[in-house]
Amino acid sequence: MRRVAIFRLETPISEEDIRKLRVKDTIYVTGTVVTARDEAHKRALEFLRERRRLPVDLAGLAVFHCGPLVRREAGEWRVVAAGPTTSARMEPWGGEFVEGLGVRVVIGKGGMGSKMTEAMGRFGAVYGAFTGGAAVLAAESIVKVRGVEWLDLGLPEALWILEVKRFGPLIVAIDSHGNNLYSDVMRQVEENRKKIYRRIGIKAE
Repeated sequence: MRRVAIFRLETPISEEDIRKLRVKDTIYVTGTVVTARDEAHKRALEFLRERRRLPVDLAGLAVFHCGPLVRREAGEWRVVAAGPTTSARMEPWGGEFVEGLGVRVVIGKGGMGSKMTEAMGRFGAVYGAFTGGAAVLAAESIVKVRGVEWLDLGLPEALWILEVKRFGPLIVAIDSHGNNLYSDVMRQVEENRKKIYRRIGIKAE
């Protein structure tokens, strides 16, 4: 059985490096991470469908489901806290986002579903789960804000272009081989529930 491994990735991340990863591996990302929530996903895909160039090329990068808390200091932006947003909110657009924009790592919390799992398998991407409630820890890995786009969407929904160093730890919860840790856990829970019901004489639905 393959042992769980730790990988240190630098952007732009290649498909070859992504294919080496398996669920439960730990990754740290150095380089460029771009935040994107609901509204940014919608706009990015509008650009994609209209064949318009995005203000930042996401190919080979990590996208963080996050609305960071930022502060303006001495004319520059500083990220104070950067907790992950629940990724299920981005599920309707996630597959197209990975396919059309070349994203290699998606960071968030709570996992994503079958559409994203299928897209990551086809196009070579992974989902890295970041611990909820560790927003200040995440901010400590952010070296600087390199830029911000689409501020008209509001501070939390804008595209924040971040330079990070050893951002993590991120647990690979969806890999590029069709494995989804969240789905596996849910299946195991359901199997255990049925076993318990049988043991105590309750008919499982």
